[in-house]
Amino acid sequence: NEKYVKATELLAQLMPRYRATEKAENLNWLNAQSYFKMKDYFSASTYFKSYVDTYPFGKYAEEATFMGALCDYNISPRAELDQENTRNAIEGFSLFMTRYPYSPRIEECKKYMKELQERLVEKSYLSAKLYFDMKQYKAAITALTNSLKDYSDTEFREEMMYLRLSSLFQYAENSLAVRQKERYQATLDDYYSFMEEFPESKYSRDVKRIFQRTSEYLKTGNIEPVANNQ
Repeated sequence: NEKYVKATELLAQLMPRYRATEKAENLNWLNAQSYFKMKDYFSASTYFKSYVDTYPFGKYAEEATFMGALCDYNISPRAELDQENTRNAIEGFSLFMTRYPYSPRIEECKKYMKELQERLVEKSYLSAKLYFDMKQYKAAITALTNSLKDYSDTEFREEMMYLRLSSLFQYAENSLAVRQKERYQATLDDYYSFMEEFPESKYSRDVKRIFQRTSEYLKTGNIEPVANNQ
């Protein structure tokens, strides 16, 4: 790492001096590469992208486009944290695939993008589940519906659909009497959607309980609302 630190220090002195010369492109490329070798991915990402902006048709433009996205991939955090760098990496790999559709790195880009997309899915799932755990059922319904729409083929689909059904049920249970019928009906509709996709679900016991309670209300209309009216 020490040699790359020295390289960046030297390049910092040389780059302004050769800015308007033929050597500038190589110096910018070497600078970005040096930061990457130092594993300073934040700086490397900035310099690779700066190279592409300055030399869009330069001899290292293709490699720099890929490396900029790879830097963002390397600093993409675990799902619990903010996913700005994850989105930046996806955007970067997508840009690379658009600009260089015949590159031998296309499959590598697809692999990275799939992994990054799953991270966004997990983030979306965790955020929605947090609302459920906090008993903020209305917010949970909205968040889970959006997550299921945006990431329809997620590995968390069964649990997310169960959490939405449970949220709808709890929202109905805790509603004012005048609003319960429509909310229990929404619960019943969601129950049928859930059972259509997951007839042998691991949540079957609780789903059956929700169905029985919901059906009882819709048939008799005499279940009193519980606390925390909404």
